[in-house]
Amino acid sequence: MTELSRREALAAAALAGLAAAAPAWAQGAAPGTTALWDLSEIYPNDAAWDAARKQTLAALSGIAKYKGRLGESADVLAEALVLQSDLGRTVARVYTYASLRADEDVRAAAWQERQAQAVDLYTAFGEATAWFSPEILAVGKSKIDGFVAANRTLGSRFDFYLANIVRQAEHTLSPEGEAILASSTSALQAPDDISGQLRSSDIPWPTIKLSTGKEVRLDSQGYTLNRDAPNRADRKAVFDAFWTAHGQFQNSFGATYSAQVKSDIFLAKARKYPTSLAAALSGANVPETVYRTLVSEANKGLPQLHRYFELRRRMLKLPDIAYYDIYPPLVSLDRSFTLDQMRATTLEAVKPLGPDYQARIAKATAAKWMDPWPRPGKRPGAYMNPGAYDVHPYLLLNLSEKYDGMSTYAHEWGHALHSLLANSAQPYDKADYPIFLAEIASTANEQLLVAHMLKNAKTKEEKLFYLGQQMENFRGTFYRQTMFAEFELKAHDLAEAGEGLSGKKFTEVYFDLLRRYHGPNMGLDPVYGNEWAFIPHFYNSFYVYQYATCIAAATYFAQSILKGGAKERDNYLSVLKAGGSDYPVEILRRAGLDMASPAPYQALVAAFKDTLDQAEALLA
Repeated sequence: MTELSRREALAAAALAGLAAAAPAWAQGAAPGTTALWDLSEIYPNDAAWDAARKQTLAALSGIAKYKGRLGESADVLAEALVLQSDLGRTVARVYTYASLRADEDVRAAAWQERQAQAVDLYTAFGEATAWFSPEILAVGKSKIDGFVAANRTLGSRFDFYLANIVRQAEHTLSPEGEAILASSTSALQAPDDISGQLRSSDIPWPTIKLSTGKEVRLDSQGYTLNRDAPNRADRKAVFDAFWTAHGQFQNSFGATYSAQVKSDIFLAKARKYPTSLAAALSGANVPETVYRTLVSEANKGLPQLHRYFELRRRMLKLPDIAYYDIYPPLVSLDRSFTLDQMRATTLEAVKPLGPDYQARIAKATAAKWMDPWPRPGKRPGAYMNPGAYDVHPYLLLNLSEKYDGMSTYAHEWGHALHSLLANSAQPYDKADYPIFLAEIASTANEQLLVAHMLKNAKTKEEKLFYLGQQMENFRGTFYRQTMFAEFELKAHDLAEAGEGLSGKKFTEVYFDLLRRYHGPNMGLDPVYGNEWAFIPHFYNSFYVYQYATCIAAATYFAQSILKGGAKERDNYLSVLKAGGSDYPVEILRRAGLDMASPAPYQALVAAFKDTLDQAEALLA
């Protein structure tokens, strides 16, 4: 028996014992009761947390003794970086505990205040270590390379960190210049803040009466809750009123987004980047060809999206298709899932990832690592928090008992397993993975879950439901996010070419994209072009494209795993285990996936086509 097969046999034995039943603490747990995670594993009590916070705050002053000495020797540099790392690790643990406690009940003022104390600790840590990068750059590449070669700690823990700092030397300013840019942060945040205020408090949102007689106020929440109304006339009324309201503030939103674009151009010029796109992608060292290839291949794949809209029209039994018809569910599924069933189904769905992965997820989901149910006062949404590196990830969920709840369960546990695998394979300093990789593990779990549910579906309606979920995922996460990415690129290209910007111009650009992405048969009122003003992600520039690249990569890996074997599985798992030990594009390339090539995007379009083929065959 080889070493590999022996490890796999041990993992399989562990899995057999762990997957037999849901954890006792979760069995019969009712939604809306109390938090079910155990934070005592981070700190045994609140007093211990406060003591750790104060001790860490006091220890920050010790960093200063290394200032001006990083070039003294390899040993001194290693000592300074180990101290910075150890303190950062504790700061993250302190913040994680406070953040999780605060999210248990956002109405609890005491923990909101303690979370603010944890944020202050993070800020103090950042201030105490802000001089590291400029001083490392002053030491110079050749000397740093020599230090890394001579010192085992630098070579094993900090080589990538140091290489990444040196890589960005030409874009790093003098200490005075960096201080000026740092001081501009609050001012450059203003466009986001102002647009947020417009949406949340200043726009007089319309109220309309639905066919049911119910009156709804169409703020952002009212729109989201009613855009999939069963009655088509209601959907049209919701869209017309909501986007008209945005259009009435077109000039104001145009001013805020113009300011955001100009801020991006200012920062790019200050750091000597040729474009704002180049500046945005530099942090993770993502080539521009990745962004541009994504946009190009998504456009080549638009015939499949247009085909989906025609299928949607048929399934909803509509005489034509309009933009306000894209949100109603294609098929309803009257089926509920308990937490036990969500766990058991997810464990079954991820079997293609191998016994080691199964053993890890079985053990993790059996422990008290998550808070699954919604309740009054609890923070909404869902996330995985990996900040307690020496403990384990924690998951805050607000599950429904429908399929979307189980999909969220599989998604967030995908994030957790990514962190567990990275932490097991990498030192703390290389474990934290970038956003470019973060959604791959979670989305791949969703893909495996859908494949499992389709394989075991008993009726045509059930199969159509899961196919519909998959098609909507492709539409919303790949095509829609790429459309957003193309809008951002066009807006910045216009500004960098010296073209004037305005709300009217943004609406024209966005409406042209709506028409191209949704096809000639989609009914589109020009007022729907105001949708760009609704998207807060545009104030975090060149960010949303990563949702599209991640679902493309996840689909590529999921399809290769389901069709292949151990080699394909291990290629994928190598990405999760790599953490942040290299640039994300390089990590994926080593696993056989070149994100600058058309391959991952073509794989997604092919999967979309296959899903459409299956749905059309069932309808026939």
